[in-house]
Amino acid sequence: MVPDREASTESSPDIRVLIADDHPVVRSGLRAMLNASGVQVAGEASSGSEAAAKAKTLHPDIVLMDVHMPDMDGLTATRLIKKELPTVAVVMVTSFESEAYLRQAIAAGAAGYLLKGTGRDLLLNSLRVVRDGGSIFDLKLLGSLGQDLAQGQDRQPRLLDVLVERELLTLRLVAQGMTNREIADELGYSVGTIKNVVQEMIAKLGVSDRTQAAVLAIRAGLNID
Repeated sequence: MVPDREASTESSPDIRVLIADDHPVVRSGLRAMLNASGVQVAGEASSGSEAAAKAKTLHPDIVLMDVHMPDMDGLTATRLIKKELPTVAVVMVTSFESEAYLRQAIAAGAAGYLLKGTGRDLLLNSLRVVRDGGSIFDLKLLGSLGQDLAQGQDRQPRLLDVLVERELLTLRLVAQGMTNREIADELGYSVGTIKNVVQEMIAKLGVSDRTQAAVLAIRAGLNID
C-alpha cells in the first residue's frame, strides 16, 4: 500500500530502527529525523554485511537499507536478513527510482521502497504501516510483478488450497495492501488473531513474508478486487 501522507505524525517510540547506508551524512540525517520523532535508532551500519550482522545482534523492528553499499549490497543483505530473521522488516531507502531495483527489492523480501529525500511525515507513516504488518508498494506493481517474481519456482496453481477460508479471506486483504489492524476491522477479529492467521498463512504457503504471499496469491489467480 502507499501510506497516507496526511495521516497522524505523532511520535512512535515503540519502533526500533537500524539505519544502513554507506554515507555518514545520510545516516546522520535519518538518525536526527527519527530521534526528533521519538523513533528509537537501535544502531547504524555502513555496509550490507555490517547491516546483516547488526540485525542479528540488535533485532530491530525495521532496517532502513540503502541499495548500493560496499562489501555487500543492500539487496543481498536484505535476502540474508529475511532468511535468518524473517520477522525483521526491511525498507529500501535509495536514490534510484528504478523499476528493476524495485522488482529485486520485492523479490528479496523487502517490505517497502522509499526514495531518499522522502519527507518526515511520509517516512514516519511508512514506518508505522510496516510496523503494523503492512507494506509500502504500489498495489498495481504487485499485480504486474506477480508472474515475474515467481518464475523458476515450483509453484502449483492450486497451492492456495492449503489455506482454510479465514486464511484465504485474510490473504485477499493482505494482497489489497491492508494492515493487520485494517484486516481485523474488516473481518471482525482482534489484531492478535489476525497476526496469528497471517503467520499461519505465510508458513503454509512457504514464503518469507506477507508481500511474497501477496505475489503468490496474484500469480495463483486469487481475485483481490
